[in-house]
Order: sequence, then structure tokens, then C-alpha cells
Amino acid sequence: MTDHSPMTPQTVDAGDGPDEIDPPRITRQRHELRRRTLSVARTERLTPHMIRLTVEGPELDGFISGAPDDHVKLFIPDDSAEGQARRDYTPRRYRDGQLLLDVVDHPGGPAADWAREVAVGDTVEIGGPRGSQVIEGGIAHWLLIGDETALPAIGRRIEETPADGAVTSLVAVPGAADEQQFDTKATLDARWLHRPLAEAADPAPYLKALEGITLPPRCFVWIAAEAGVTRAIREALLQRGHPKHWMKASGYWVRGEADASVKSMED
Repeated sequence: MTDHSPMTPQTVDAGDGPDEIDPPRITRQRHELRRRTLSVARTERLTPHMIRLTVEGPELDGFISGAPDDHVKLFIPDDSAEGQARRDYTPRRYRDGQLLLDVVDHPGGPAADWAREVAVGDTVEIGGPRGSQVIEGGIAHWLLIGDETALPAIGRRIEETPADGAVTSLVAVPGAADEQQFDTKATLDARWLHRPLAEAADPAPYLKALEGITLPPRCFVWIAAEAGVTRAIREALLQRGHPKHWMKASGYWVRGEADASVKSMED
């Protein structure tokens, strides 16, 4: 599948305060949409609830992922009428002709079931990314909030933040063994919440943890989790007076709905 639309970047200025200098901006980039057939080069049990796949192949030539929260569509063999399930995954890293995809291992997920059994040399198909939303501007500090599904995007943002940047991350995972280490030059304050996967749609642990986090000047907040959780966190931060144009919030999944998401939460 190929999208022949022009790849002209489109910039949206999110700042509307007269006293702001170099406010955050979201630059939207459109990429050629291609479906690629690749092969699995490596599988790794990264943590008890995360499987990392390394995929490669000649069709990765020209692959572009311009932002840490991009997503590709992963086509998974399935027993449905179409014969395939489709799920969104973050390009965790693309380097030296290899693409990393991190899959959350949880019961009942077709992608998780597939990732547990896939072997080196197996074929995998991906599509996209369709585009990127690059967050720019005078951001002095990042606050990254999310759950397991957001961890690949959060990890990539942490690792791509330059040495003069600062990041605070607040991530919910089942236990200490699911915490990850990040290779970054930025100043990082990594905070972890431990709760069972069965309670992943409960915003209470995040809201309690946020009470102990100070939002420094020029702090951009990025949130991605279950849609209801994301909405509750965003509302709590708005009530604290954090400007909405200094936030980006997404529901990466919706409780009780398969393959559902809320790409952007805005008033």
C-alpha cells in the first residue's frame, strides 16, 4: 500500500500565551505509507512482561520514524476471517538496518501470543509509520507518564533527549523486574509504579504519585496509557494549572475494546 500524498511538513504552534518565548510546537510530517515484509533477526525476553523483537530486511530501506511516539502497524497471523490481526507498535529504535519492536506480554493478546512463539528467520509484516508528530520548542524538562504500552515510546524519548535536557518518567509496571534501564545523556529521574496488569485501568496510583512531582518551568508533559487513565491524569494536571498546550495526551488502549485507541485528547 502506497500513499502518494506530498510529504510536506505542517507546523502547528501550540503556544498562545503572550509572555511565552519559543513555546512548544508540533510539526506534523507525512511519510510514504509502505507495507514491508521483514524477517526476525532476534528475539529477547527483555523483562517478564516485555518481549523485544529485532527485525530486518532489504525492504527497510527508506524507513523513516521521526518521533519517539510514532507507530507502525504490525500484521499478525490470526484465526479471524481476515486471517490477520493488526496492532500498533512503537519503532523502539531503528539503526544499522535493524528495527526494534517491544511487545507487551499479556494474556489473551494476539500479538503477545505470536511474539512468544516467533523464531529467528520467521517472516513479519509491518506498515508505516504513516507520519510523525515532532514536538519542538524551548522545552527545558520532559515529564513522561505511561504504562507498559507506552514504555517503548518513553524509553526512546529518554534515550534521544540530548545532554542538556532533563527528563522525569513515571511508568506503571507489574513489578520491579519489569523496570528498564535507559542509555541516555540527559539528566533522568526515573520513577516506577508497581501494580498488577489487572489494575492497569486504575488511575489512582498515578494521581497519588503526581502529588510528589513538581512541574518545573518550561516542562512538557507527555501522557499515554489506558484512555480513562490518561484522561484522569490530564485533568489533574490541568487543575494544577499546567497549560494544556504544554501537554500531549493519548489513550494507547481502551479498556474492554480490542485494537481501540484515542490518538489525541483535547478540549
